[in-house]
Amino acid sequence: MKKIGFLSFGHWSDSAHSQTRTASDALLQAIDLAVAAEELGADGAYFRVHHFARQLASPFPMLAAIGAKTQRVEIGTGVIDMRYENPMYMVEDAGAADLISGGRLQLGISRGSPEQVIDGWKHFGHQPADGDTEAEMARKHAEVLLTVLRGEGFAQPNPRPMFANPPGLLRVEPHSPGLRERIWWGASSNATAVWAAEQGMHLMSSTLKNDEGGAPFHVQQAEQIRAFRKAWSEAGWPYQPRVSVSRSVFALTSDLDRAYFGSDRGSADHVGYIDSSTRAIFGRTYAAEPEVLVEQLAEDEAIAEADTLLLTVPNQLGVDYNVHVLDNILTHVAPALGWR
Repeated sequence: MKKIGFLSFGHWSDSAHSQTRTASDALLQAIDLAVAAEELGADGAYFRVHHFARQLASPFPMLAAIGAKTQRVEIGTGVIDMRYENPMYMVEDAGAADLISGGRLQLGISRGSPEQVIDGWKHFGHQPADGDTEAEMARKHAEVLLTVLRGEGFAQPNPRPMFANPPGLLRVEPHSPGLRERIWWGASSNATAVWAAEQGMHLMSSTLKNDEGGAPFHVQQAEQIRAFRKAWSEAGWPYQPRVSVSRSVFALTSDLDRAYFGSDRGSADHVGYIDSSTRAIFGRTYAAEPEVLVEQLAEDEAIAEADTLLLTVPNQLGVDYNVHVLDNILTHVAPALGWR
């Protein structure tokens, strides 16, 4: 059995071919898609977060709304850029969304990806400490988040408060028990996957990673997952590790499917640079008839290693079409692979 969810980047654009013209469209359609995905039997509704872009940015109001309108599906992020985050305020927002959903939040965070603007985190009031890089700043924000999520008191109470305090030091509220064990780290390298395991965070591995050795993408990603699991075992965390991988997968069952994604039948991995010094390998798109997809996905080593598969969805094609995309996989592909 494998958990299967969707990952939406939440794009919107006022173009003739977009079904998602405004930010309001993107948010409301995200809620509708999550509700429909739960009805189909999917396991997760995950959303990418980008700043200074026509994409979803502040996820917690939307996640809380999804949590209030669903009963079972996991709700999550994949991922939040910690360079931009005030971890104290993030604990409050995440705790509220998790409580509204009944403890279904799976919070994916990371050091962030290349941005729309130069040093966008500066505009949010953040600056690395002397001698630190922006990546180190992100990891320090994450470490504060993890510490505060434990729910232990640390703030000295006012002796003359407006409202009566419980005894002892105070913590950030609302506290959601268990959320600390549902934090994921989006790792692009083997080393950061090991670091995530050492911190007790689950692993999110996307459709790209640092090119470390030149092997096919899915082979490198499987190696990353095995390194993560080994480090987790050595760290001795008392709860089970989880791993998700993201894939673009389209079963071609209609003329519309073939019009949109038929040209991706021969897709292959490719290599590029995500910044001036980081060589990355980007995973292929899977697009084929269901029986062909079953054969192709069965050979993907990283999917086999992961417990959760996140299907990237073309959200601007509208809710109805994306429900069709998910239904194709859940109905025609997943059972043949033993995932259902």
